[in-house]
Amino acid sequence: MSVRLTNVGLVHANGRRALNGVTLALADGERAAVIGPSGAGKTTLVRVLGTSLRPSEGGLSLLGSAPWQLGTAALRRLRSRIGVVHQAPPLPPRLRVVNAVLAGRLGAWSTWQALASLARPRDIAGAHEALARLDIADRLFDRCDRLSGGQLQRVGIARVLYQRPALILADEPVSALDPTLADAAVGALVAQSETSGATLVASLHAVDLALKWFPRIVGLRGGRTAFDLPAGAVTRAMLDALYASEDEALPTP
Repeated sequence: MSVRLTNVGLVHANGRRALNGVTLALADGERAAVIGPSGAGKTTLVRVLGTSLRPSEGGLSLLGSAPWQLGTAALRRLRSRIGVVHQAPPLPPRLRVVNAVLAGRLGAWSTWQALASLARPRDIAGAHEALARLDIADRLFDRCDRLSGGQLQRVGIARVLYQRPALILADEPVSALDPTLADAAVGALVAQSETSGATLVASLHAVDLALKWFPRIVGLRGGRTAFDLPAGAVTRAMLDALYASEDEALPTP
């Protein structure tokens, strides 16, 4: 089992509860989309799965390990097997795109190999291939501060494609892309999951993309699981109830 959460809760330092009793199990190679209104806990859930946030309560297992019971070195090895696509990729402005993509495998390289690759990229062809899958290979040697928000998102996705992790996590990975590019980018993540057998969990605002590309849909609202169903079983009434509030409407294409 790649992912197992049992009654996971998380309370932030300011006392605000972000997750409450979330239970989720994903088999190796399974794909699930997490949807829900703003503030539902989607990003918090992805951060818990990526081990950047530690749950306040409940049990968590990732790729066969309980991350918070591991030592420093073992936790670092586990994290190297998890690829995270951020809504706003944390890429240094002066870093070249080729190095940003190759950074996906830093966890598998020694310190001297990583430093040497900064001066002379060690796998330009591999970085080019990952970028080409997202139609952005022409920016291979550009600096990241020369790219738009949407281009940076595609570089962040390319980095995870190059990493080839066992668990792919994506937090609103296509929010800055137009519908055509967004569809292609999500398709690239799905293709990577299918080819490599990686488990894929994506938080998506675009419900249409979630229903198109993911066999399993998890609806979050108020930090709780509203439903966890096959995509074909999710009805319009369920979606309307999930997004029903004064300031949130069901996202439409």
